[in-house]
Amino acid sequence: MMTRHPALFTPVPLGRHTLRNRIVLPPLTRQRAAQPGDVPTALMARYYAQRAGAGFMVSEGTQIEPRGQGYAWTPGIYSEAQIAGWREVTNAVHAEGGVIFAQLWHVGRVSHAQLHGGAPVAPSAIPAEKVKAFIETAPGTGELVAPSPPRALEVAEICELVSLYVQGARNAIAAGFDGVEIHAANGYLVNQFISAHANRREDAYGGSIENRLRFLREIVAAVSDAIGADRLGVRFTPLFESTDVDRVYIGLVEPDPHQTYIAAIKLLEEFGVAYLSIAEADWDNAPDLPSSFREAVRAAFSGRILYAGRYTAQRAEDLIASGLADLVAFGRPFIANPDLPARIAHDWPLNPLRPETLYGGGAEGLTDYPAYVPRDVRSAAA
Repeated sequence: MMTRHPALFTPVPLGRHTLRNRIVLPPLTRQRAAQPGDVPTALMARYYAQRAGAGFMVSEGTQIEPRGQGYAWTPGIYSEAQIAGWREVTNAVHAEGGVIFAQLWHVGRVSHAQLHGGAPVAPSAIPAEKVKAFIETAPGTGELVAPSPPRALEVAEICELVSLYVQGARNAIAAGFDGVEIHAANGYLVNQFISAHANRREDAYGGSIENRLRFLREIVAAVSDAIGADRLGVRFTPLFESTDVDRVYIGLVEPDPHQTYIAAIKLLEEFGVAYLSIAEADWDNAPDLPSSFREAVRAAFSGRILYAGRYTAQRAEDLIASGLADLVAFGRPFIANPDLPARIAHDWPLNPLRPETLYGGGAEGLTDYPAYVPRDVRSAAA
């Protein structure tokens, strides 16, 4: 039987690996870490192992320190128990022949005092707007709330945060991950430093685009030195428009998003990082990225380019065939269809998503979505 969408099923090198297909499981917050301690679980290991048919996977965001958490029950990567929990996940994925990177996360100002006992930290003391944090109100239940007012980081604290990213990367490798992705998207800490809206500093970390990229530069340099640039990716959200739709997270629209993000991408090229991940606008009727921007991205970056948005298999194949992307991520379809690459290859129907089970809870909505059973197999079993 001929494979549908063949461009999605050609192997592609990524750092130290050759990926079997171009289909990626992107970082997806699921809020199932064990309490207390925000520790990855055997259930999470099963969830990722079920989806190991992806070309590669990026873990849900994993906070590099307690202040980096913006949502209750998300897993960390700073304690020994968390590292051990993640090791269960990576062992399960590797047993299925999969490749998995850890997304290193710090939410910065998109946090709440209840989560870690202090004010959120940020480049400047500017409150986050049109976003939410999530706090626990009782065991297993919680609510979305406005983030607490942040405080501005001192320069010495910024240097300490760079060290925390390095330690997070080392912890990820110790836990068996194949690499790490720096979360520099969706209005979180690194994005806050990049943004002219969130960063009003008057020192070496604010003002010009070069200064606003300094924190990212220092993280990329230090993490590359610690684990190798060939085991590093970085995620951005280069929004050209926003929306008034109520959101938990979104990102920031810069005065000149093209100039800002092409400068950031050229920085990644300097260090030879393995891949660039671009999270596109994903609300209903969101605009597509300008083709001029996609072309400039390809011209600026020689590593692997990954796009994530509301892609269909056909749109993904067309983008890869155009030469402007190497990989495409599928978020919600991969949650509901653990065997998504096989379903795409054979044009099998997709399970519908159950949105009410996305965040928190147990196995329901995490590991209980069925794989597809072809009709001839069903008939033989009857």
